[in-house]
Amino acid sequence: MKSATYNLKLHNNKFSIEDKKTTPINFRALIILISSFVVMIGAAYSVYLLQDDFSKFNFNRLNNNFGFIFFTVAAVLFVFGAMTFIYDVYLYFKYKPIASVSDNELPTVTVIVPAYNEGKQVWATLESLAKSDYPKEKLQLLSIDDGSKDDTWYWMKEAKRILGDQVTIMQQPKNMGKRHALYRGFNIGTGDVFVTVDSDSIVKEDTLRNLVSPLVTDKKCGAVAGNIQVLNNKKALLPKMLNVSFVMSFEFKRSAESSLNSVLCTPGALAAYKASAVFACLPEWIDQKFMGKASDIGEDRALTNMILKQGYSVLFQKNAYAYTNVPEDYTGLYKMFIRWGRSNVRENIAMYKYVFTNFREGSKFGSRLLFVTQSIKMIMSYPFLLFMCYFIVTHPVLFLSSTLLSILIFSTFPVLFYSKRYDLKEALWAYSYSILYTFGLFWITPYAIATAGKSGWLTRELAA
Repeated sequence: MKSATYNLKLHNNKFSIEDKKTTPINFRALIILISSFVVMIGAAYSVYLLQDDFSKFNFNRLNNNFGFIFFTVAAVLFVFGAMTFIYDVYLYFKYKPIASVSDNELPTVTVIVPAYNEGKQVWATLESLAKSDYPKEKLQLLSIDDGSKDDTWYWMKEAKRILGDQVTIMQQPKNMGKRHALYRGFNIGTGDVFVTVDSDSIVKEDTLRNLVSPLVTDKKCGAVAGNIQVLNNKKALLPKMLNVSFVMSFEFKRSAESSLNSVLCTPGALAAYKASAVFACLPEWIDQKFMGKASDIGEDRALTNMILKQGYSVLFQKNAYAYTNVPEDYTGLYKMFIRWGRSNVRENIAMYKYVFTNFREGSKFGSRLLFVTQSIKMIMSYPFLLFMCYFIVTHPVLFLSSTLLSILIFSTFPVLFYSKRYDLKEALWAYSYSILYTFGLFWITPYAIATAGKSGWLTRELAA
């Protein structure tokens, strides 16, 4: 991934990022944003004009066996989805991040930064970590070059030259994958807590202490997920859209999951793990296979799953921020989603093997509810894809107008949520992102399920 140099300023609990090579996208961004509203409002008006056609379509659908069954299933799933959403809202308001503990209480920490074809960005990552207000005598910073083909190792050496003993750098003999780079770090690290940070991420000064504090105050906590936002959201359109999506995924969804003590994925961009919990599953994790092949994706979701399986709680810290680069083009975006989708399929299968057992003291309701919710989304992706195709072929105008109206309605919550937390102008990108996802990425989950056995990181190779 090609990286740029960033100037970062903290404003309203969020970094303001100024790329030295600014891209003139404001006019194009405005056109896309306005176009999104035009098509959605036009769709709403079309639905109003086509009420009779919708009535006939629904009448015909309910008067045949297949249509009635599909409608009934869809209605049940809609009610279930609405109830779980309301429950998520309740859990979100119940959630509170854990305050940072004192310097004396902070544990020794090993931060592991694996890097592959990251270029100069790895230097910025290491610099931000070195500037942390964490006690220096309790902080071990390791960075591992996983056989990069670009100048990543040069910038790691520059970081070592400038930061000195604050950082230890090393190289893998060849490209072996992120999991093996982390494995080397786990075995070398001496901290009571391991923190993993992606080499394209930037952290705030108080991120580390906020991130590890739950592991001190809650003895049942085995892992903590950080709060990930988009670093390059001033550079291109897709990062602008993804920034709103990331805030929803972390600050809303993971807050709810944390209230259930069952965050399903601690992100590679920023996560903390109790060392004893890591070592208890390390052999299984490094040798994990799926359909007879070594797993080289989803190492963060897999490690989270194995720590949950041990009976630990996994929490989220909203006050532990990391800012990470995301793809700036469609190809990079769908490859990232495919990788995540395949990982979700694999780990849901792994979770099924223990989630209905007595794997944890106390309530297991939260873990089971999250598992069922995610499984339903996967299982129903094929029936809804088939229905969508049928709807497009038989009633294209009705499909287009109803879908765009639904986007206008259901995307309003992310807009309100983001605007309350941050900025209304940025929040409006939730509408454009929903249109993109609905019409441009709808195939990801079915494809990820069908190709779950395939491996490969997909997004880290150099451009030809």
